[in-house]
Amino acid sequence: MSDGFRLTHKKQRTFKTKNMASYYNENTIVWLNGAFVKASEAKMDFYSQSLHYGYSVFEGIRSYKTEKGTTKIFKAKEHYDRLQQSAEALNMPYHWTSEELIDATYEVLKRNNLQDAYIRPVIYAPANMSFVRNKESFIIIEVWEMLPFLGEKLLRVFTSSFQRPNPKGFKIHAKAGGHYVNSILASQEAKANGYDEALLTDMNGFVAEGPGANIFYEKDGKLFTPSAGNILTGITRATVLEICDELGIPVEEKLFTVDELKKADAAFFCGTAAEVIGWESLDDVKFPKQWNETVSRKIQEVYMDKVKEASPNASQGGAYQHTAPIVEEAV
Repeated sequence: MSDGFRLTHKKQRTFKTKNMASYYNENTIVWLNGAFVKASEAKMDFYSQSLHYGYSVFEGIRSYKTEKGTTKIFKAKEHYDRLQQSAEALNMPYHWTSEELIDATYEVLKRNNLQDAYIRPVIYAPANMSFVRNKESFIIIEVWEMLPFLGEKLLRVFTSSFQRPNPKGFKIHAKAGGHYVNSILASQEAKANGYDEALLTDMNGFVAEGPGANIFYEKDGKLFTPSAGNILTGITRATVLEICDELGIPVEEKLFTVDELKKADAAFFCGTAAEVIGWESLDDVKFPKQWNETVSRKIQEVYMDKVKEASPNASQGGAYQHTAPIVEEAV
């Protein structure tokens, strides 16, 4: 064996181990088509239509260790119901129930000894190089330890040159794998220019969303968010709207431009991975209000109380009383 081969082989093994460590290791368990198997031994067809054409749907879900020490998947039923809706929108056969998948997910979390975790179910297609409808689909549920996705500091955001896909060209309400090439390109562009994350507009130039999160801005104590039509209306976005209703915070869904957004007092992304994370600036234009003094910050605090089923944050002075939402849990 030549020294060159040994060096290359060593690099390949190091690369594999390094990348495995981020998401899984030799002991990680996944749920693959109804069976619990090691992630390192799981197999899929390399002729899959999903691999070749991005024809798949998925969900991003989070579980949390609650204040009482139990494991709770936040809005599990809503996520798995949306997974089914996404599959049906893309004509992918779907025969699982949300209850079945919730049960399987709790078991995957248990077998991997995880509580604060990210959960990724994916529906993928069989081998098919034609564009006729498939007669079957496959599923995998993966979990991994989740740290703050966009960090914990306020974000410097960049208006991307990429736009969200035309809703007449895609089922924009479906969480489809292929759609996220757009997100990857926008996020990479922002980071290459020295920013933390991207903001995308729609085909008409109105603010749409981030690569994987919805957006709200605050002006004079009122919140604004892009209306449905050119965005994926996220489950976290719906939760923020619920919080606004509970706290009596006025909120409006409407179309608005990047220039209007730059005149806001504050802004934030929200999403399952992002949670609620504030912005420092947009295209180097800083938002004037101190984050800790904003209504947006209160929403961030209440959101984290909800997902962890915690008592109201003491910093709110007892002004907020809430009951954690009922979420499906395996038995």
